[in-house]
Amino acid sequence: MATAKKATAKKAAPAKKAAKKAAPAKKAAKKAAPAKKAAAKKKSAPAKKRTPNAAFMKPMTPSAALAAIIGNKPLPRTEVTKKVWEYIKLNKLQDAAKRTMINADAKLREIFKKAQVSMFEMTKLINSHLS
Repeated sequence: MATAKKATAKKAAPAKKAAKKAAPAKKAAKKAAPAKKAAAKKKSAPAKKRTPNAAFMKPMTPSAALAAIIGNKPLPRTEVTKKVWEYIKLNKLQDAAKRTMINADAKLREIFKKAQVSMFEMTKLINSHLS
């Protein structure tokens, strides 16, 4: 009989540990429930369609140096940036080691005034060639 009591005692011990582990999980679930409700309220608000800023959509005339890359007809700033990126990717001017840097060829050097420019600085330099 002594061996039978020991065997049931051993089985009961893991069950107690499992019950202790389950209790903190229930508390965590109760705490997480209000957060889910708050997230549901945020999603229920109707999404407004984003309208572009009129200043970005106004056609701008490129300078002669910029016109050699994108063409001489007036384009919005967003389209100018897209065309410059097409030129950069077509001519593989993006630096292979550091992808945020752009290596200027002869045409881009007239605009950038440097041999290498970061992509974040590029738009600032291009805007000075638009009127």
